[in-house]
Amino acid sequence: MADFGTAFEKTLKNEGGYRLVNVKEDRGGQTYAGIARNCHPDWSGWRYIDQGDSKNPALSSLVQDFYRRNFWLAISGDKIKNQIIAEAIFDFSVNAGTGTAIKAAQTAMGVNPDGRIGPITLGALDTIDGAQFIAKYALAKIARYAEICRKDKTQTKFLLGWINRTLDGVV
Repeated sequence: MADFGTAFEKTLKNEGGYRLVNVKEDRGGQTYAGIARNCHPDWSGWRYIDQGDSKNPALSSLVQDFYRRNFWLAISGDKIKNQIIAEAIFDFSVNAGTGTAIKAAQTAMGVNPDGRIGPITLGALDTIDGAQFIAKYALAKIARYAEICRKDKTQTKFLLGWINRTLDGVV
């Protein structure tokens, strides 16, 4: 089965590591380790950030728990056999939301895109060739990013970064 720790370290790197960031026009607003305040205002780590204690060792544990609970478990990462496939779905779920990431994975495999990973999706994930999945999934992710930019031109400043993040995962 896929390993959360390995997937987490790769995604954390994609999210910029343990840093506090404010990017103009980022819909998530202020972020710490990729956790967007606008999307997750009740995350317990914000109390450390707001107190100016962003170097507190407890934050890394809170970040890891947050990612496991909100993304890894939501995509059934522990049930996916192929590490590379699990990492790709996990990383995209952090970037685009779990429902979007799962639907894109299901579409890439030709499975009914219901946004939930159940036995049919897990079975398809277990049998698909990893490289084939990653290539099809990359196209689905890029199409999603293009759609975001088509609908909201202010987001085009992020498009190249999103595409680079996607292509970095292509084997």
